[in-house]
Amino acid sequence: MSRIKVMVVDDSAVVRQVVAGILSADPEIEVIAAVADPILAMMRMKAQWPDVIVLDIEMPRMDGITFLKKIMTEHPTPVVICSTLAEAGAQTSMVALAAGAVAIITKPKIGLKQFLEDASEDMVTTVKGAAKANVRVLHATAKNTADVIMPAADKHSAMIQTTDRVVALGTSTGGTQALEVVLTSLPRVTPGIVIVQHMPEKFTAAFAERLNSLCQIEVKEAQNNDRVVNSRALIAPGGKHMLLRRTGAQYYVEVMDGPLVNRHRPSVDVLFRSVAKCAGANALGVIMTGMGDDGAAGLAEMRKAGARTVAQDEASCVVYGMPKEAVKRGGVEKTVPLTGIGREIMQQLSGVMVR
Repeated sequence: MSRIKVMVVDDSAVVRQVVAGILSADPEIEVIAAVADPILAMMRMKAQWPDVIVLDIEMPRMDGITFLKKIMTEHPTPVVICSTLAEAGAQTSMVALAAGAVAIITKPKIGLKQFLEDASEDMVTTVKGAAKANVRVLHATAKNTADVIMPAADKHSAMIQTTDRVVALGTSTGGTQALEVVLTSLPRVTPGIVIVQHMPEKFTAAFAERLNSLCQIEVKEAQNNDRVVNSRALIAPGGKHMLLRRTGAQYYVEVMDGPLVNRHRPSVDVLFRSVAKCAGANALGVIMTGMGDDGAAGLAEMRKAGARTVAQDEASCVVYGMPKEAVKRGGVEKTVPLTGIGREIMQQLSGVMVR
């Protein structure tokens, strides 16, 4: 089995040395180069192209975002952003994810060497997961989103103040771009949507704001007791679990602390289980691109409770991990391409609207 070829691009000699050392210590990874800026990286890549690039944002001669966009346009390659800006400027991180980065590692401004050594296991896991990412599929999908045609909403739908239907989406690696494809394809009136996207603290607010600026529906980072209503999508905040609750005919979310579930907080399984209990047959569960198996058990519970369940198909996934596991566990009623998920969401609205 060939090793994963990694290139580290960072203007800090300390970072290059430590990151290269951490990755090289794993027998499945080979660091083929550790260079100070994208110009040097491009020169080295003429001789050997990496499977994964670990990339800083602030660098001389060419910044990381410009380099990332160039790579994704000319030769799509999995890129892991490793930058202090990932924390200080969440909007920069959103730009990087939208440009095609598959993961973000936040570097602290002080105690950098110790942090990188402490985070070595997560870094190795992230790089290995990135190596499996099918970024070429994602790049092609992004070009086709404008061609997606969604059914028109009923003209009386805006009068509805509550909803009897809930759509729950769960996603991870590749999900930031996939969610943009799905949510921007939806018309102004949709069922209430609740979303878990695996993402660190402080990232989800900027992510939700960006989607809100692009979509016809409202997209916001969820706050405790937010109502789940038509034409609104609530995204679980990073570092918190999100559960669906119901009072009478009204749905709302509970945002809470708690232990990691499937190594994640927020966890898709936590959301899906709460939807199975509170909404049952009134719900649609959708599991999308991502590593691991978070959400597979919860989707099976939703299906058992009478909900409709959908998985993103392998061909359109950046990482066919979570959907594959959900299929294996019998939780998936239907598999569809990324561009078909919006249609599934709109079909969930039928039977709810006042005619």
